[in-house]
Amino acid sequence: MSGLVTRLRDDLNNVDFVLLYAYNGTGKTRISMEFKDKGKLKGTADTLYFNAFTEDLFYWDNDLDNDKERTLKINSKSNFFNGFRELALEEKIFVYLERYVDFDFKIDYEEWKVVFSKEVKNPKHKRNKEEPEHIIQDNIKISRGEENIFIWCIFLVICELTIDGDEAYNWVKYIYIDDPISSLDDNNTIAVASDLAKIVKKGVNKVKIVLSSHHNLFFNVMCNELKKNNHKRYFLHKNGTNEHTLRTTDDTPFFHHVALLSELKYAAESNKISTYHFNMLRSTLEKTATFFGFDDFSMCITGIDDETLYARALNLLSHGKYSIYEPVEMGEDNKELFKRILEEFLGKYEFDLPEVFV
Repeated sequence: MSGLVTRLRDDLNNVDFVLLYAYNGTGKTRISMEFKDKGKLKGTADTLYFNAFTEDLFYWDNDLDNDKERTLKINSKSNFFNGFRELALEEKIFVYLERYVDFDFKIDYEEWKVVFSKEVKNPKHKRNKEEPEHIIQDNIKISRGEENIFIWCIFLVICELTIDGDEAYNWVKYIYIDDPISSLDDNNTIAVASDLAKIVKKGVNKVKIVLSSHHNLFFNVMCNELKKNNHKRYFLHKNGTNEHTLRTTDDTPFFHHVALLSELKYAAESNKISTYHFNMLRSTLEKTATFFGFDDFSMCITGIDDETLYARALNLLSHGKYSIYEPVEMGEDNKELFKRILEEFLGKYEFDLPEVFV
């Protein structure tokens, strides 16, 4: 993984940003942390990052004694919050936040906590029409998805400050963003990607950026928004021995099922086929069936030789809880069966898979 991080940093000497696609369990978050740690080896931090650890800088105090004063606490010791108090960022944060949610907030810089509020229906209005129909409810606890969006909006504002050259963030040379969306519908996913793309474009010649994601829609929006900019685009692959490699994806936006098919094709050609690959193959057929409006994934292989055998094999061999963390290699008979199903499927639908390089 150290070599992979070195390659990413070397790439950024020649391009403005890197887009990295990988499905869950590949180690994206670990790579982002190693990228950050590699910068620290030079003596001082150089990477502003957003990943699962960023969200851990915020934690809830649910006021278990009184169940009234619910607040989101902030770990103010992190460099993430440099200059936060002096810059008073609420207004900038709210500009982004109001695009996605309908609650308000206030930051208490003395106690480093956030109080949320929201307009709700007034239960008294039904009994007394003179009462207002809506009231402001304070100290609410927002959902996990809303919390993620709130933290993301803070990060967007800090990115803007970094790009604009604010003194509090002049230590940042790289921005590493790993899977910035969670629990979002497609509309908000597109909106988040669009907002981020604008910031990435603004950061050209000012800061280097790495963006990694497993979310196919988000990744494709980013690819399309940034295709005219100087960048590199990779598919992060982890083989059966847990070794990581980067494969270029050229100019083809990388849908999730296309990424999986490329992975499966590589496994078949190298004969390094593990039990979990059957799960991946069935998942791809299910996505294809949904696209074509079929009721069942088996409709994707209707009309080909041995369709009944293939459907039974996919049903049987994809039900095990096979892990990508502890891959178990298939027996030779099942390997051959896997190759035949994949070959027939690709022959029938002729996906235009991007050329990949190990």
